[in-house]
Order: sequence, then C-alpha cells, then structure tokens
Amino acid sequence: MDTPAAGRIRTSGTRQRAAMLGSLTVPGSPEQVSGVRAFIARTLAVVPGVDRDAATLLTSELVTNAIQHTDSGARGGTVTVVVIAVPAGVLVEVIDDGSPGTPVVKADLYAADGHGLFLVQQLAAQWGYLRDLTGTTVWFHLAAARDPDEAQPRPDPDPLEAYQDPVAVVSAITPLPVVTTMPATAPRQEGY
Repeated sequence: MDTPAAGRIRTSGTRQRAAMLGSLTVPGSPEQVSGVRAFIARTLAVVPGVDRDAATLLTSELVTNAIQHTDSGARGGTVTVVVIAVPAGVLVEVIDDGSPGTPVVKADLYAADGHGLFLVQQLAAQWGYLRDLTGTTVWFHLAAARDPDEAQPRPDPDPLEAYQDPVAVVSAITPLPVVTTMPATAPRQEGY
C-alpha cells in the first residue's frame, strides 16, 4: 500500500519537525524493487536538498537485502518502506519480516556481491538497525544540502563525527526495543 503525503515540506519559518512523507508495503519478491525505487523518487520530490538518486540507490539495496536474507523473501513475506522528513534531511526505514542474522557490512570489498550495506555506510550520514520479535528495521539518514538548490554529494566525514551520538535525530521518531547504530566509518566482518 502506497501512502504518500501531499504538499511540500516547509524549510523556513516555524520550528521544523519530523513528518512522515509516505510508506509502501510490497510482497517480498525481486520484481517489486523497481516499484520501490519509483516510490522513493516520487516521494522525495517534495524534500528540497536531498539527493534522491542516493536515497533511491540505498533503499533499493536495503529492500534487495531484505528479500534475499530475511523471511520477507519467503512465501507471503513483505517489505515495508517508510520515508520521514526530519530537520536537515530525510530518514528512510526498510522493515523486513526478520531473520536469525543481523545486518553487517562485509569486509571483503573485492567480492562479486554483498556491497549494499557498504554503499549505505559510505553515502548515508548515519545508518543503523532496530530488531524486535517481528522483524528488523534497517534505516539510514541522508542529510539535505544547506542550499536546497545545490544538492551535492556530502564531503568526506569528520573522523571524530563517528564518535558522536548518531541516533539523536531519530531516537524520538522510532522507539523500538533494540537499537544498534553503525557510525559511517565502522567496518564489519560478515554480511547480511
């Protein structure tokens, strides 16, 4: 079910708040990934300064991971994508039906596949995952360009930035029992 919000996001004036822009639940099959990409591009058209291409790529990678590595890819499984405008950017959540493993970045960058979370780690301002009994939510935050008319890829992060609290912007938005956050520079050993 595609539930986009109407209108344009305010970027000045009153205090900015988080706003859900839309959600989409699709069957857990590879044929659905192109529809998710179209949903992200369409939904982010109202968010000034956010790199829609990066958001589309990262969401596509996370949905593909959910289909390939979780119960979402089994018969009757689903994947839900939620897009939230937050002050200074956008938060995208991909919710799967759960698995025994956890999302981690693969250490072998020369492998033929398995680079989805590596891309998320490199392009997102922050990312992480939340687990509960019903599934896993993998999320990423893309920062908006300071001047919305000049959305540029973000510069190399400050190495000390990884030691700051990376979930401050989303802690009040998505309260779930278990929170694991990956700083933008944290390499991992195995894949999800």
